[in-house]
Amino acid sequence: MIIRAFRRADTEAVVQLWHDCGLTRPQNNPRLDIERKLTVQPELFLVGTVDGALMGSIMAGYDGHRGWVNYLAVSPGHQGAGSGQRLMREVERMLTERGCPKVNLQIRAGNDQAISFYRRLGYAPDQAVSFGKRIIPD
Repeated sequence: MIIRAFRRADTEAVVQLWHDCGLTRPQNNPRLDIERKLTVQPELFLVGTVDGALMGSIMAGYDGHRGWVNYLAVSPGHQGAGSGQRLMREVERMLTERGCPKVNLQIRAGNDQAISFYRRLGYAPDQAVSFGKRIIPD
């Protein structure tokens, strides 16, 4: 797998990947999520390719206090081969270079596969309750 920065030409392949991995939700327009990310730290939006075909993605950000990871996805045919771990390690490296002391991420309740994956990478539940409020509807 080659890890590189997202390019606008990757948009449709990334949206399809997110659909294939069950990451999209009706209340989130994935194309708008991509456009928003391209306005803030676009260098922290990475994709993974194999033989030129897009098969992974990850978005990250750092607000000066904590890093966040979103949209880690690996195509179902490539899962279990270490690609997700490689994408996470690259984002962790990039965040560490920026002085980021801690990375946060959210996992939807009931996604036991993702919970197991992140536990294997050293992540653990925080003693926090996640709240959200949509202020711009998609």
